[in-house]
Amino acid sequence: MTFKRSTTAKVLGIKKLTKKDSDKLSRACKWFIWLLVFGFFFGVAVLWYMSRGLPSFEQLENFTPELATKVYSADGKLVSEFFTQRRFYTPLSDIPQRVKNAVLAIEDHQFYEHWGVSPSRFFLVTMKFILSGGSTEGGGASTLTQQLARRLYLTPEQTVTRKIKEILTAIQIERAYTKDEILEMYMNQMQFSYATYGVESAARYLFDKSIQDVDLAEAALLAGAAQRPAIYNPYENYDRTKSRRNFVLSRMVEEGFITRAVYDSCAAAEIVLKEHSEETPIDDPSYFTEHVRRLLYEKYGYDIYETGLRIYTTLDTRLQTAANRAIRNHLPKLQERVNNSFRRRRNFAYICPPSLLKRKTLEQVMQDKALVDSLIAEKCRVQVAFVALDPHNGHILAMVGGRNYEESEFNRATQAIRQPGSAFKPILYTTAIDNGFMPFYTKLNQPVTVEDMDGQGTRWTPQNYDHSVGGETPLREALRRSLNLVSVRLIKDDVPPQRVIEYARNLGISTPLEPVDALALGAIGVKPIELVSAFSVFANKGVWVKPVAILKIEDKYGNVIETATTESRGVLREETAFIMASMLQTVASAGTGAASRSVYKFYHPAGGKTGTTNEYTDAWYITFTPEIVAGVWVGLDDPKMSLGERQSGAVAALPITAPFMKEAVDTLHIPATSFERPPGIVDVSVCMETQKLATEYCPNVIRDICDVRYLPKERCDLHTGEKSKQPAAQKRRIRY
Repeated sequence: MTFKRSTTAKVLGIKKLTKKDSDKLSRACKWFIWLLVFGFFFGVAVLWYMSRGLPSFEQLENFTPELATKVYSADGKLVSEFFTQRRFYTPLSDIPQRVKNAVLAIEDHQFYEHWGVSPSRFFLVTMKFILSGGSTEGGGASTLTQQLARRLYLTPEQTVTRKIKEILTAIQIERAYTKDEILEMYMNQMQFSYATYGVESAARYLFDKSIQDVDLAEAALLAGAAQRPAIYNPYENYDRTKSRRNFVLSRMVEEGFITRAVYDSCAAAEIVLKEHSEETPIDDPSYFTEHVRRLLYEKYGYDIYETGLRIYTTLDTRLQTAANRAIRNHLPKLQERVNNSFRRRRNFAYICPPSLLKRKTLEQVMQDKALVDSLIAEKCRVQVAFVALDPHNGHILAMVGGRNYEESEFNRATQAIRQPGSAFKPILYTTAIDNGFMPFYTKLNQPVTVEDMDGQGTRWTPQNYDHSVGGETPLREALRRSLNLVSVRLIKDDVPPQRVIEYARNLGISTPLEPVDALALGAIGVKPIELVSAFSVFANKGVWVKPVAILKIEDKYGNVIETATTESRGVLREETAFIMASMLQTVASAGTGAASRSVYKFYHPAGGKTGTTNEYTDAWYITFTPEIVAGVWVGLDDPKMSLGERQSGAVAALPITAPFMKEAVDTLHIPATSFERPPGIVDVSVCMETQKLATEYCPNVIRDICDVRYLPKERCDLHTGEKSKQPAAQKRRIRY
């Protein structure tokens, strides 16, 4: 039996279709249908599998870019940024059309026409890639939206799987956002320069200008670097970057964005870049901004690198520049003295590695001058800590925590604990003054033994810096000359160590302090910022204000999320603060700080105190006016290493603080203002021998000031008549 040929058979050209053939054809059709069904479901499964881990539609709609936190000074300067990706978010409306045209011309000229993927472009670029042997000049197959998807949500590896995910994400992005919104995200997310993100940060890094101010050639350079910022880095590859820029300009001609004449003009232009000096700039605030970063991180954690906060600080860049300049002018001279000191055999033995001494004697090692110099340069770096405060509100005006932030991020101003030496004496004298021992009170300037200096029963006999001794000496004179013997007798006889510690705590000193007599000589460590803050009490009428660095914090929308609260407390009577300011003025004008006037011409009313520790391991000078208090510590990080013979606070530290203060008052136009005298202060003439009100017959009279609470009530009863009267020429009058 035979069958008529079916339509299928006719199409296939089969002359005669048997039942067997028909069955085979039927089975083939069934397999084909099943294959189509399987292929459909397989494709769905593949798409489902590929879509796992991709951002949801809600995530796409709620996209939040990582933004750098900006730190501003009190005088309105941007001083630092905290970021994982250095980015400034700029609305599309603020980005010039020439920048947008340059990006579209080189990356995706059909951007406003496709739906996230351009099949025709993909095919053409692929064919061009094959025919050109692998060249991608002119852009890849990915649309601008695909590039954004890859940047935001995907890894950069080149695989088929990643490409499919990129296409799916790009389509979703196109569904979630308008074209202008996508372009805005692209402009703020992509790298347009090495180590920067977004057109704004790239423009600042390369040209030191806002994106609104870049010209056409600069816009083309930025657009050309979007895919390969490391390769098209004009600092490293100038010619290659210039060639790429000109190619972008040619593409703009092809797309009708610019004319050939404009192209010729821009293509001939040289690339003018911002200079990035390797030398630390004179206004570098790195230690201050690191202090701010640490404070912020304690509160906000990792968010400070991503959420685009705006931090308004207390820093005054003019004073920061003054501090850095004073340090740069003095530190090299001090470093050379230290280097010369360690070239001596006794000192060099301390830094010479033991491994060298196993092969050579110390004398043989020291004959190698290059080796000696390299070891000294490595191990004997002089460090510095500097702080300037506004005594009235605690604002940190300037801060330096070391000689070079790139070498060491350790902030010696806020983290180091060093012995203050005689710079601690004002706290001792404050305790005495506040407890009734006025500036005219005398102590014997004679040798005395310090018991239990280190808490282990050690006995020590201190000496004055100049090895002098003398008789009864008024406290003002003792502080002026920084007499150790008087200070030790004062703490032993009149103001016990535990009492001094109580005052130190009230003045903001938080470091551990042992109640030993050596406290009088500053033998126990303090933090520089705390000691400087303690001095601010004398300028602020007895009120201590906690140092503050941050004034206000705003979110990326400008909403204030935190403002500074001043933490202050009255810790001294106003009269005590004034008397201490007066006594420290004597130190600054006629004592160990006199060089501030005679050498550095700083004539404003100011108090000050030097500090020097044993073996010259620490040197300090802290000074203050009614408007500014500033202090500096210098030394080596190893507290056993000396600055060198005679490198006292007046020699090693004052040459930093005094020039700073001179420049500070001149720069800020601060008038020469005297410390305001409170009503409770009176002038007094006291007999030096009896400490009573002087009579006309007293041979040795001290004229000073006194807290009215402790004004002597009685007149001298030792010098009352002719028998006690001395010839006028022999009378001694001490006036302060």
